[in-house]
Amino acid sequence: QVQLVESGGGLVQAGGSLRLSCGISGRTVNSYAMGWFRQAPGKEREFVVASSWSGINTYYANSVKARFTISRDNAKNTVYLQMNSLKPEDTAVYYCAGRPEYSGDTIFLRESDYGYWGQGTQVTVSS
Repeated sequence: QVQLVESGGGLVQAGGSLRLSCGISGRTVNSYAMGWFRQAPGKEREFVVASSWSGINTYYANSVKARFTISRDNAKNTVYLQMNSLKPEDTAVYYCAGRPEYSGDTIFLRESDYGYWGQGTQVTVSS
């Protein structure tokens, strides 16, 4: 059974940094295309960043470009989201999502593209 578990959320001041982790059990991370999404209070869940299964291709939402970085550690079966220069508007519950992929380097931007989701981790940025 595949499980995704996020960690690393917390409270940080504006301008600070956090690194979120998404551990994958039941399968190796390098057979998944991965994505991070977030949901702020009273808003719909939105796309943050996506990575192809190899990690070669990535795509960032404009709102986080140049501040957030997705990366993988295949040995630890973990995907990371490094978040720098955080803003109060980054406050949200962050979710990682996975989609089994075995070839190609497609990136997936829609929630419906992903079949596996973590439980979410809260990120709060104070002003």
